[in-house]
Amino acid sequence: MKEKKSLFYYLSCILIGLVALLFTFTLYWIITGSFKTRPEIMSATPVWFPSEWVMSNYEKLMSSRSAPLFSIFGIQGPNGPAALRWLINTVFMAVASMILTCITSSMAGYALAKKRFAGRGLVFTLIVCAMALPKQVILVPLVRLMAGLNLYDNIWSVIFPIVGWPFGVFLLKQFSEGVPGEMIEAARIDGAGEIKTFVEVVLPMIKPGIGALAIFTFINSWNDYFMQLIMLTTSENLTISLGIATMQAENSTDFGLLMAGSALAAVPIIAIFLVFQKYFTKGITMGAVKG
Repeated sequence: MKEKKSLFYYLSCILIGLVALLFTFTLYWIITGSFKTRPEIMSATPVWFPSEWVMSNYEKLMSSRSAPLFSIFGIQGPNGPAALRWLINTVFMAVASMILTCITSSMAGYALAKKRFAGRGLVFTLIVCAMALPKQVILVPLVRLMAGLNLYDNIWSVIFPIVGWPFGVFLLKQFSEGVPGEMIEAARIDGAGEIKTFVEVVLPMIKPGIGALAIFTFINSWNDYFMQLIMLTTSENLTISLGIATMQAENSTDFGLLMAGSALAAVPIIAIFLVFQKYFTKGITMGAVKG
């Protein structure tokens, strides 16, 4: 016999559907707007669907400036659209931050959860307190530190500050707490060293937490406009959001260009979410099903 659905169930479905529609509409408006002509974009009456699909906004985005597509160890790549270089910079920044943060946070979280050492409680307390510390408070010493390391106006200057994200350590510590100590002891009895125990026993069990942290870190790094604005100045080192902002005139705004850049910048975020969606959902809901 089928379970009878309550009124609350149907109201919840309607509310969730409306919220999903609201968030989806913003993406729809940006994507369709990037293919609209300027009169349709600036029309006082909203044009819900382009009457004529044009590529002029993307052509303007790709042809307005040029820059080397990459620069590795002083070797300059071939010239190409500056927007493509900005996108490469942003993807590299977000992916590098995601990988390094997941590696360091998983190790630190495991050590804080399963190792017993002097000052362990104090270290974890400082990490929790750091989560409440606004980034603006440490911005001046952070800029001076990056300048002292000759990393200012370098893409690494926005990667390294994110690697020590306290939230990542906190999140993976909580997941590491759920690893049975008996499994770790069994691995040691079988002759596994510390690294092998961590890689083969601990990592597979905290994989959902790593997947959730990967998405959080990628999005946080991608959207950290303020840090990018302070740390990056040269046109070749800009991210896609900074680069689009520099293409705006002082007294006018080209909304078609903005929408084309935003649509281009949204593609990697959507791809990363689709790849890690299973782990992200499992990581978020895991705490809710534990008894």
